[in-house]
Amino acid sequence: MTADLTARTAVTAGTDRSLLRLALRIDALASGASGLAFAPGAALVADPLGLPTALLVPVGIFLLGYAAALWLLAARPRIDRRAAAVVVVVNLIWAVDSVVLLAGGWFTPTMVGVVVIAAQAAAVAGFAAVQWIGLRRDR
Repeated sequence: MTADLTARTAVTAGTDRSLLRLALRIDALASGASGLAFAPGAALVADPLGLPTALLVPVGIFLLGYAAALWLLAARPRIDRRAAAVVVVVNLIWAVDSVVLLAGGWFTPTMVGVVVIAAQAAAVAGFAAVQWIGLRRDR
């Protein structure tokens, strides 16, 4: 009985196509890719973006950790709904902070930097929206 339940749980976790799980995984991949571009790749992207490496490296490190946490959350047999709600809030804060970064005048990003920051803000807000829908739908 226990072996059968364990096998069914493993199959379910591996093939679950819930909206929330999918959104968390895609968010993890996007966050990880950005983290790789911003942390070890900061020297390459700083000039084209018009942002200092002193900003990009810690942001990249955060994103790499965030990506790992998202992936682990999505990999659980049952997604912790409170943790997923925290992800929605963090994503919303990230999107708002990105807009504040552009409007605040603390940095002078290039046009490429403005486009990247705005696109990232929109994507992260989109992740938050889909994750919220997934939380509500995938009960």
